[in-house]
Amino acid sequence: MSYNVKVLWKKSVNETFVDNKYSRKHLLTFDGGIELAGSSSPHVVPLPFSDANAVDPEESFVASLSSCHLLWFLSIAAGKNYVVESYEDDAEGVLGKNEEGKLAMTRVTLKPKVNFGGERIPSREDIDELHHLAHEKCFIANSVKTKIIIIQS
Repeated sequence: MSYNVKVLWKKSVNETFVDNKYSRKHLLTFDGGIELAGSSSPHVVPLPFSDANAVDPEESFVASLSSCHLLWFLSIAAGKNYVVESYEDDAEGVLGKNEEGKLAMTRVTLKPKVNFGGERIPSREDIDELHHLAHEKCFIANSVKTKIIIIQS
């Protein structure tokens, strides 16, 4: 399997570029046709060269880990006959220096809040196991060195 994203950036006519004063705003087009405004993070490249309203790579990284965990959690819960009514995650990523002294996303904390319905409600231990299995199965989590913490509510 392979996955494709088109990333498009163009220099504005009035930008010199070599002075490092150019827009980092770009367009991400996914294989289904969805387009998303991308930019550097204003925490990394100051405004006006970043666009605070666009998605930055750091946010995308956190979102991909959270989304992957969610999808595996739902799949595993369904397979165990638990009915998930809602799932909300206020995920957080931390940019810092890694063990090699390089800037990296060193930690991502997932904070899923899951509501169950139906006749079969999992215990706290069952929910912990669902999260553990989801983390073990997540392709994205298996692809990165970042420490991933899961705090269930």
